[in-house]
Amino acid sequence: MNTTIKSNSASAEIKSFGAELTSIKDGEGTQYLWQGDPAYWSGQSPVLFPIAGNLRGKKATAGSGKACHMERHGVVRKMEFSLLENTGDSATFSVHSNQETRQRFPYDFEFQVKYTICEKSLTMSFTATNRDSEPMPFFVGGHPAFNCPLFEGESFEDYVVEFEKKEYANCPRPTKDGLVDVEHRTLILNNSNTFPLDHTWFSYDCQIFDQLKSRSVKMYNPKTGRGMRVDFPDFEYLVVWSSKSGGNFVAIEPWTGISTCSDEDDALEHKRGVKILPPNASQTFSIMMTLL
Repeated sequence: MNTTIKSNSASAEIKSFGAELTSIKDGEGTQYLWQGDPAYWSGQSPVLFPIAGNLRGKKATAGSGKACHMERHGVVRKMEFSLLENTGDSATFSVHSNQETRQRFPYDFEFQVKYTICEKSLTMSFTATNRDSEPMPFFVGGHPAFNCPLFEGESFEDYVVEFEKKEYANCPRPTKDGLVDVEHRTLILNNSNTFPLDHTWFSYDCQIFDQLKSRSVKMYNPKTGRGMRVDFPDFEYLVVWSSKSGGNFVAIEPWTGISTCSDEDDALEHKRGVKILPPNASQTFSIMMTLL
C-alpha cells in the first residue's frame, strides 16, 4: 500500500513495506528521488534499524551474551508496516518485533517512521521504543538516494556535495565484506566544504564521514543551484554512496553508527555510536530533506 502526503509546493509517496520513501516531487513534477533500477540499485530509501551497515559475519552479541544475526541494515526494511495516521501532510507508520525478529535481534521493540511535509521540506522521524525488560542497544539510519543529475543535459560530474562547514575528512576505507577499516583512510576534504562528485570515488564502495563537524549537506549543481539539502542534527555519521556501476544517483545517508570497525569486537554495546534505550523508553531521530 502506498500513501501520499502533500504541501502547496511538493508531494511525497511512501510504501508500507519497509515504510520506504518512493517519491519526492516539487510542484512542477520534478522527481528528486531515485526511482530504482536493478542494473544499478533497485532500492530507493530503506530505513535502517536496529543496525546501520554490516556486522562481522552477520553476527554480534548484545546484553548478557545474547546472540544477534542480522543482514545488512537490520530487520525493519524488509517488514510490512502499519499506517497509524495520515493527516494529508504527514503519515506515521509502525512495526513491532515478532517471533522472527527476536530470533535475529533478541529484543521486543516498536519502531515508528513519521513523514511530515511542509512547503519544500520533508522530515523523516524515526522513533525507537524498547518494549523489552532489559536495556536495548540499537542504531538508526536513513538511506535516501537522489537523482543525480536531476535534469536532461546535465552530468553526474556537474554536481557536488557541499558541507555546511569546512571539514578535514580523512575517511576510513570500507572493506570487501562491508566492514570498516579505520586504520586505512583516504583524505577526501582538507579544510574544504566541497566534495566534487565523480563515479571514481565510488569504484570500491561508499565514502564514510566519521569525524564531521557539519550536520547539513547539499547535493546540487552549482551552475543552477538545484538539488537537495539534507539536515541531520541527530546523527553523528554520514555515508555518501553511489553504485560501482555508475548509476545516476547519490545516496546521502545519516547514521547514528556504522558497520563493525576493524578495531572493534562483536558486542553491540562496544560499537561506535551505539544508543542504549532503557525499558519502556523511546528515542527519536530526524532527517530533513529540502528541495532546492
